Amino acid sequence: MRCPACTHLDDKVVDSRQADDGVTIRRRRECLACGQRFTTFERLEEVPLVVVKRSGDRVPFDRSKISAGVVAAAKGRPVTLEAVEDLCTDLENLVRQSGGEIASERLGLAVLERLRDLDQVAYVRFASVYKGFDDPSDFSREIRLLTKSTAPKRH
Repeated sequence: MRCPACTHLDDKVVDSRQADDGVTIRRRRECLACGQRFTTFERLEEVPLVVVKRSGDRVPFDRSKISAGVVAAAKGRPVTLEAVEDLCTDLENLVRQSGGEIASERLGLAVLERLRDLDQVAYVRFASVYKGFDDPSDFSREIRLLTKSTAPKRH
């Protein structure tokens, strides 16, 4: 850190403590050249979360878009807002674990995967929009796939 008095680069940390409820670290420093004391603040730099569209465009991850889509799909269903928030948090963490960037197709499939476990009717509703159903047979095919993968196996 450059000293504000003499612009020397060498200093030592005299005191360090948390600030802003642990979001920031406040450090008191002393310049080794002139003895001047000064304060610096450190905070974590958030990596922007990005969704890569099929067209190749990169757009910021928007949690509210996912939340709105899931709420619309779950309208009239026994799905709590807390469950929707948990789903959105799970997806946000998935994007972070993917290095801050995720393909929109992978994100959409992740929403479907989580909705399948949350509410199957909401899953089919979301799938109808996400997969662009054109025909009633699309619904029956999706329901067949859904019941095939969730039905208990008989011995």
